[in-house]
Amino acid sequence: MFPMLTLLSMFYYICLRRRSRSGTRSEVLNSRRAMESSQRSLPLSVEVEQYAKEVLDFSSHYGSENSMSYTMWNLAGMPNVFPSSGDFTQTAVFRMYGAWWEQCASTPLPFRRTAHSFHSQDYIELAFEEPVYPTALEVLETYHPGAIVQILACSLNPFSQNPPADVRWEVLWAGEPSKAVTPQARQFSPSIKQINFATNLIRLEVNSSLLEYYTELDAVILRGVKQRPVLSLYKMPLIDICDLSDSEEEREAAEALAGKSSTGNGYFDKLPYECYSSHLPSKPLSHDSSLIQLIASHLTLPDLCRLAQSCKLLQQHCYDPLQYIQLSLQPYWARLTDTSLGYLQNRCTLIQRLSLSWTGNRGAVTATGFCSFVKACGMGLVCLELACCHFLTEGCMEVIAQTCPALQELNLSSCDRLHPQAFAHIAQLTSLRRLILYRTKIEQTALLSILTFCTKLQHLNLGSCVMIEDYDVVASMLGARCRSLRSLDLWRCKNLTERGLTELVTGCRLLEELDLGWCSTLQSSSGCFLQLARRLPRLRKLFLTANRTVCDSDIEELAAHCPALQHLDILGTRMVSAASLRKLLRSCSKLLLLDVSFCSQIDARMVQELSALFPAVSIKKSFTQPGRPAKLSNRGRRTLAREQRERGD
Repeated sequence: MFPMLTLLSMFYYICLRRRSRSGTRSEVLNSRRAMESSQRSLPLSVEVEQYAKEVLDFSSHYGSENSMSYTMWNLAGMPNVFPSSGDFTQTAVFRMYGAWWEQCASTPLPFRRTAHSFHSQDYIELAFEEPVYPTALEVLETYHPGAIVQILACSLNPFSQNPPADVRWEVLWAGEPSKAVTPQARQFSPSIKQINFATNLIRLEVNSSLLEYYTELDAVILRGVKQRPVLSLYKMPLIDICDLSDSEEEREAAEALAGKSSTGNGYFDKLPYECYSSHLPSKPLSHDSSLIQLIASHLTLPDLCRLAQSCKLLQQHCYDPLQYIQLSLQPYWARLTDTSLGYLQNRCTLIQRLSLSWTGNRGAVTATGFCSFVKACGMGLVCLELACCHFLTEGCMEVIAQTCPALQELNLSSCDRLHPQAFAHIAQLTSLRRLILYRTKIEQTALLSILTFCTKLQHLNLGSCVMIEDYDVVASMLGARCRSLRSLDLWRCKNLTERGLTELVTGCRLLEELDLGWCSTLQSSSGCFLQLARRLPRLRKLFLTANRTVCDSDIEELAAHCPALQHLDILGTRMVSAASLRKLLRSCSKLLLLDVSFCSQIDARMVQELSALFPAVSIKKSFTQPGRPAKLSNRGRRTLAREQRERGD
């Protein structure tokens, strides 16, 4: 019992010291005034109600980059659909839903140490006209609600010419992944926390893993007052990822408090030593690695940093580079800075897998700070996740190419502000196995150079890459150079034709996943889908979304030649009948997902019948209830009508 009390005393002492050091004099005075007036009511102020003015940033969306259908930009302004329910093109829709997406071969391995409280998979940031102290926030969800897991507010005014030196994010509300009882529309109005700064920048984070289909959002309403409310209680800041530095004074005081001078290392010396553990890196540990290190390997990064501040013995174990073989900093995106990376630099000399996704935006991490970290720690990197990292520059890509020769996985998803010339440096990473370029501005010349030299690619995502002029040339190069390819995402690649697809499936016979969603230039009459089915016997996932030419003969070929098929999306076709679907379901016994939304020959009654016959298959059939017309310009109406025709509704 005594050792545990001693350790708790050490933590308590350190927390008191840091908290007393963290609060400024003005904050303490404000806290005193707040407590003195706790019995008084909040000051009267007129409540402001406003819709989002602008969409600033997001991680993914179902729509394309040059249209309005299913894009995140639909969240700006007043609602187009609410209170109607159903699948509407005028809403904001994220790219993924459900747990089945994580079962695909292209899904990367999860990171250890990820905080159990971090559930976010996607995000969107919204700017409002007037900064206010939030009193309420409402999200109008029109289809399959329940995905929102966190709502944050930022101290930065995105429309101001003088941004503050210290940009703060505060969590207004957080919850766990869930799903509503029905897919019907709802107004989500969680009870939010009061904050001590005005905001007009709100971030929604979502997790759609429990949903049966895509969640659709229509509008966001921010309510608040312009006059600062009196907060009921002052809360001192907690030790977090920003405070990774050491304090010799605190460690010495903690060691004295623990009686270290008279007992050596206390009772820690009595713990047994281990030579190997499956929880630590898969290689023998040094002879002095102990059970303490194994225990520390289960801690999240902030807890590891706190434990390191307790005494020199625990600091030695918590700073061991073997504790940092893989590290995800994504959960701490709101607090990570150049300074944080600097403190971590000496501990990450053996790092192999690193995620900086979502981090560093609005100047928190700079290109200089990132390059310094990679130069010091990047030699052994095999996996680097940089999704939505808008601090990246061409110089950063050059440093990655020169410093990380063993890199096998690189994720640049939604790095849409990275200059096209920067991607040329990726061609030097000849060991790449997985490359994610979704929503980037990579151009055809750079991509062809990458495919020429990175011949070991197994997973490639080119979804929504609008700067590529001729996807037939890209597909031909893939078929000739990347014969180990297992998954390929060509979502919304508009100019791919049967010529390119034929050369692709002829050369890449190991393909297990192929996304051709919204590739409207492919025509079934050319026989390209028949060739696809016959030449890809390992196919497990196939998206032919919104291709109106897919017909019964294509489905029957899949049934005959692709027995491993698990996921099939044929949304929007008018030429597939229930008879061919029965053949497919009988032949493909491993099928888990079948999307037949907006397939005019497959009605809701037929879906119920097929679901009863094949209960192991999740058959999707979305619905649309009549709603009020969207407030669109003439050009917007023409674009929307064209995309609705392509989809088939």
